This record gives sequence, structure tokens and C-alpha cells, in this order.
Amino acid sequence: MAKKLEITLKRSTIGRPEDQRVTVRTLGLRKLHQTVVQPDNQAIRGMVNKVRHLVEVNEIEE
Repeated sequence: MAKKLEITLKRSTIGRPEDQRVTVRTLGLRKLHQTVVQPDNQAIRGMVNKVRHLVEVNEIEE
């Protein structure tokens, strides 16, 4: 089974640099406390690493 990442936006992007806001939007997060499921690959991991102070990540099996 492929692993997936459950990503939740925990902190606001207000006052953050534009590149971090774009990264959060690219992950599919629009609102605070919204959760999205993304595939576990290097590109997604890199985006999560860039905004790790704003999001919470859980690995899930599907």
C-alpha cells in the first residue's frame, strides 16, 4: 500500500513571506485547520519542510 500524508494548516499565513503563502496554497490548504491528503513523495515532503512551522503532518496507510 502507498503511504500518504495528512497535512493540517495549524497557523495562519498572515504576515508570512509570499513564497510560504504560495507553498501552503500549492499543498491545497485554504483555511485554518483544513486537512488535505497528499501522496508521500519528495516534492510534497520538500513543500512540507518549507512550511513545517505552519502545518501538522501525519503519515497514513491506504
